[in-house]
Amino acid sequence: MLFDAARHEALVDQAWDEGQARALLARIVADTEARFDDALGWPAHPNDSSPADDPAHIGPSLYYGQCGVIWALRYLQRVGAAELKRDWRGQADRLVVRTRQWLGDDAGREAASFLMGETPIELLRWNDDPARASARLVQLIDSNDHHPARELMWGAPGTLLAAWFLHQRTGDEHWRAACRRQAEVLFATLEPFSAAGCLISTQSLYGSHSTYLGAAHGFASMVAPVVRARALLPEGDWRRWHDTIALTLRRMATWHEGAVNWRAWVKPPSARLPLMQFCHGAPGIVLALADFPGDAVDDLLLAAGEAVWRAGPLAKGSNLCHGTGGNGYTFLRLFERTGDERWLQRARAFAMHGLAQTLADERRHGRLRYSLWTGDPGFAVYLWDCLRGRAAFPTLDVF
Repeated sequence: MLFDAARHEALVDQAWDEGQARALLARIVADTEARFDDALGWPAHPNDSSPADDPAHIGPSLYYGQCGVIWALRYLQRVGAAELKRDWRGQADRLVVRTRQWLGDDAGREAASFLMGETPIELLRWNDDPARASARLVQLIDSNDHHPARELMWGAPGTLLAAWFLHQRTGDEHWRAACRRQAEVLFATLEPFSAAGCLISTQSLYGSHSTYLGAAHGFASMVAPVVRARALLPEGDWRRWHDTIALTLRRMATWHEGAVNWRAWVKPPSARLPLMQFCHGAPGIVLALADFPGDAVDDLLLAAGEAVWRAGPLAKGSNLCHGTGGNGYTFLRLFERTGDERWLQRARAFAMHGLAQTLADERRHGRLRYSLWTGDPGFAVYLWDCLRGRAAFPTLDVF
């Protein structure tokens, strides 16, 4: 089996309804604005709480905190998907203070984290005060080359991605150099895996070493920013990456009846059934590599999309990281890559299922879930992309 059926549920039998999608998007935005408290932020959702967090209010992070929610609101307004009632500029200073408090003793070491640290806050500030934000971003990004967590959330892949976003905005040679430097450092950390004849990555994360493969903490997480920034790399460097990525993903793939998935980590292999969500499994692999040039991995990407469809929507809800919306982005990206309308239809089918999940979860808890990667603002962005038939995964493809 390529997935654990207990983690998924049957797709609702409901035709794509543009009106319902627009209505829920608008309601998520309106409710999110209305529930903000100037002193405390947004209320925490039971599914996002952890012992280290305030049980009543969300933290400051991009991943599941205030930075991510503010990003989602501003992004939806910028692309014409929503009209906001308040001005969300000027939040950076407060978020930096809260981030340092939240990180505590790790604040110095983890400040550059893309999903949990100060880097995304300064990217937000850049829209309002480029000179001030740029100075701090140079410090953050240049300090993160050798972070032992070689993945998107904490390590150099996250700051490489931030440097790529900044180069897109400015064309500044400093950010090109940062992308090249961090890509070179990351390639040097790859190590042979003789059992499969390919290169893999070992992460030092949360006090242990692991060989994850997925798009949150693993090999795909490392290569996703490199694929996006490939035009900034020397030709020879990109060729090494290209061949390594294609070989590793092919050698580590598990096939079954024309579909493919990847286990969570390389060694030791897990006895559990593989996960099928953004952070671990086929959806994240597709989203990491949807822009991979040429056709060297096309069969893998299409078979991965088929596996996501066969698995069905995730039971954890509509969110991006480990929910129906994140898996649905698989289909949107394949639609953009292939032009095959079947993938758009599947993305919209998952949108309708996620819509039902969002409403059911709201009834159950009496509130929406205020988070970009794990909650409803992120799903609102997915609805927008289904409406327009395009894919821009939040803060991975666009910032």
